[in-house]
Amino acid sequence: MKLVTAGESHGKALVGIIEGLPSNLEIDIEEINRNLALRQSGYGRGDRQKIESDRIEILSGVRNRLTLGSPLSFSIVNADYENWKEYMAPEGCDVSRKQVTCVRPGHADLTGMIKYDQTDARNVLERASARETAVRVAAGGIAKQYLRELGVHISGYVKSVCGITDENSYGFEQLESAKDSPLFMLDGETESRAMRKIDDLKKQGDTAGGIIEIRVKGLKSGFGSCMQYTDKLDAVLCGAAMSVQAIKGVEIGLGFECASLAGSRVHDRIYYDGNFRRATNNAGGIEGGMSNGEEIVLRAAMKPIPTLMHGLETVDYITKKPAVASKERSDVAAVCAAEIVLESAIAFVLADVVSKRLGGDNMREVKARYGLLG
Repeated sequence: MKLVTAGESHGKALVGIIEGLPSNLEIDIEEINRNLALRQSGYGRGDRQKIESDRIEILSGVRNRLTLGSPLSFSIVNADYENWKEYMAPEGCDVSRKQVTCVRPGHADLTGMIKYDQTDARNVLERASARETAVRVAAGGIAKQYLRELGVHISGYVKSVCGITDENSYGFEQLESAKDSPLFMLDGETESRAMRKIDDLKKQGDTAGGIIEIRVKGLKSGFGSCMQYTDKLDAVLCGAAMSVQAIKGVEIGLGFECASLAGSRVHDRIYYDGNFRRATNNAGGIEGGMSNGEEIVLRAAMKPIPTLMHGLETVDYITKKPAVASKERSDVAAVCAAEIVLESAIAFVLADVVSKRLGGDNMREVKARYGLLG
């Protein structure tokens, strides 16, 4: 499967095209819209979320709720475009207004201006914006529905916000209830402390990041490969996670903790009781670049949002003089949005890995081939 995205943050719409979907996959549009709404939710979000009410419009590739096997294209309209039309219209607009030249540390502004020969960071930041992730949530929603037909499920929760961490362990079935909480956290006391921290940062004009845990249940063993480094499942999943804006670190299973432990405390002992079993899951469901049948456990670290209301010291790109970074409408914390986006990004690349191994032009073939795997 392949996903191509297009669109600017304040442009007319965001657009996605998915290639490689088999026919006869039933698409639940309202489920996708619920995920889009979740991407816009969460404690610490900014005013942009009050303007947009994202909904997917499928343009091709689906008839009567079933995929046709042809490319599936869709759009998500930017309601805010009407407020930005005079500055963003492709037919012609006033580019002298809404310029950004006081480049923001931590953003794509400066590097993008140099790379693409621009004098206005607006021409970079509109595409670099996390607004692009709405397309990936929509595409990921379709991928989740594909995987669910095979009994593969994806969920997650927010584990930490600005250093305030939930140290508890949870079963997969508990994870979905996190979506009912303001910060997608599962421990109420930890969440309350994290919300107070966000309130304090908002008063200071500052921002917060966090750690998100994503889990995959039901994937059979053998997906990915040890034969080519490009096909290692952990490399593919980590690459997908790192492609999400503001993600700066990813680990699977014990992750970085492995480096401080002896091997006897890291590697999962194997047993046989009619099936091969592991007593623990420190590997996070992946060994040798392949799924081993256990739950896949991935954690991603999100940096604080780089647009601060009290802008950081920077330089004006045009004058080269010291300045204060430009301010765009922004969030204090977007860890809930990141959780939804990460679920979606992982779902899409995992669906691609599964479809490459199984093949199949229609869902009947796909499910039959998955059922034949040991």
